[in-house]
Amino acid sequence: MSGSNSNNIIKASLPRGQRDVYGSELREIKNIVSRITKVYESYGFEELSTPAFEFSDTLGKFLPDSERPNAGVFSFQDDDEKWLSLRYDLTAPLARFVSENYDQITKPYKRYQFGSVWRNEKPGPGRYREFLQLDADIIGSDNYIVDAELLMLATDSMRSLGLSEQNFNIKVSNRKLLDAIIELIKIDDDIDENRRLTIFRAIDKLDRVGISGVEKLLSEGRKDESGDYTKGAQLSKRSIEKILNFISIGSTARNDFINQTKEIISKTEQGPIAIDELIGIDKLLSELGYNQEISFDGTIVRGLEYYTGTIFETNIVLDEKKKEEMPIIGSVGGGGRYDKLISRFRKDQVAASGFSIGVSRLVTVLKMANFDKFEDNYGPVLILNMDKEYQQSYYQIATEIREKGISAEVYLGSSGMKAQMKYADRRNSPLVIIEGTNEREMGIVTVKNLIKGKEISNMIENRDQWINNDEIQFEINRDQVVNKISEIVSEIDKKT
Repeated sequence: MSGSNSNNIIKASLPRGQRDVYGSELREIKNIVSRITKVYESYGFEELSTPAFEFSDTLGKFLPDSERPNAGVFSFQDDDEKWLSLRYDLTAPLARFVSENYDQITKPYKRYQFGSVWRNEKPGPGRYREFLQLDADIIGSDNYIVDAELLMLATDSMRSLGLSEQNFNIKVSNRKLLDAIIELIKIDDDIDENRRLTIFRAIDKLDRVGISGVEKLLSEGRKDESGDYTKGAQLSKRSIEKILNFISIGSTARNDFINQTKEIISKTEQGPIAIDELIGIDKLLSELGYNQEISFDGTIVRGLEYYTGTIFETNIVLDEKKKEEMPIIGSVGGGGRYDKLISRFRKDQVAASGFSIGVSRLVTVLKMANFDKFEDNYGPVLILNMDKEYQQSYYQIATEIREKGISAEVYLGSSGMKAQMKYADRRNSPLVIIEGTNEREMGIVTVKNLIKGKEISNMIENRDQWINNDEIQFEINRDQVVNKISEIVSEIDKKT
């Protein structure tokens, strides 16, 4: 604004832990969500949308599993003095919705939801304070096949992205196994809730600190590389040995895990129940061919406290070189059974199990790991703006292409052809259409196939080969161009 004081100009910046998403990354997110929601819907899940914020007590005690039980959320007080919080995940709002509409929904209720969640936590690599989640939950059945179906759903979701057993794995455990271990160590140690959580946190850090690190966290404590000291659970040597024997089983073939775990926890109250559930899940998965990607692993803890049965995590598998180059980001998805969550709103207990994909984290990991699992998400077909007097002709071409269900745009700037071609490249346009004076007089247009040009550019030795290659550039009658464009785009879609 004329005459304004430059000192009043506000610096354009984002709060810590926030980020803008645009361009190719946003197209990739839409691609991922589209593929996974198709899988969800193929299993019979229906979509639900809930508000961004809820009454704070709706989130209740099911906040981050941390030393600060009321931390982790963004909250504000309404004008009626009631506290509201931005949703921390999509599960607590689901629990509220189910309770509020219990008599109206058909059970078992299969719902999926995509949306942003907010966490007031310290940001880090791949960890933001606002991020996208894509959840699927089944409410109203305590049958173990619910958990098995969610594991199949998680596997098929990853497969829909072009990932194979070499690129991802799903590790499964059961919260009752950890309860059984607690039973075993209660023989030698008093275990209150704080000590129990300290033990679970120690086990959860196995991938980061190794067996020796976990042993220290179960004993007196551990100092990390930065010098920070974490106080341990201060267990007896006998109790520590029992826990280390259990977690040393690791992630292994499902039958092997079951047999080894039986030897450790068979005489506990919760252990045999967990084993029976895992045996049932394994039987169904094996019969249906879900073997390579899914293993059992007793070190899976999950961060939230409300899980009551089966728990699992989905991880992207990196080669050793990428593991060294990349920061530790963690799982890209996970879930489990949470039969007690909905009972916060009702007198009776409602069985529930679910699975969540951290879309923002998944995209970040795939990008950082250079996984080339998607063909490029192409931009619109671009019609060059060669002559201001013939705007109508350019828009007519664009309209006809759009009527075929293909994205198209007319260049809106005032630059010349070279700059327009550069724009097409930056927009990742698959095709460019040129209708200059010469083409118009001859009733033709020129089509440049930018995709094909990128594919074979290394094989072309000189300019003449480039100009004469009719796969890269060709002329076609104006009345045939739309059908030709549709044909080329259809071939592109088959590749993606």
